[in-house]
Amino acid sequence: MGFSIPHLLVVLVIVLVVFGTKRLKNLGEDLGGAINGFRKAIKDGGKSQTPANNDEDIEQKH
Repeated sequence: MGFSIPHLLVVLVIVLVVFGTKRLKNLGEDLGGAINGFRKAIKDGGKSQTPANNDEDIEQKH
């Protein structure tokens, strides 16, 4: 009892009617940007993270 092509097409048409093509386009762009950001963060490996402040840094500020 899996989904066949006609079932998936009916679901796609319902989604298009409910959300509209503009909202789905924006959702796709947002999802793509999030995936690219995630891949970039993994590739960087945390190089852009700032080091945590330790006690010496706090004492120097006072």
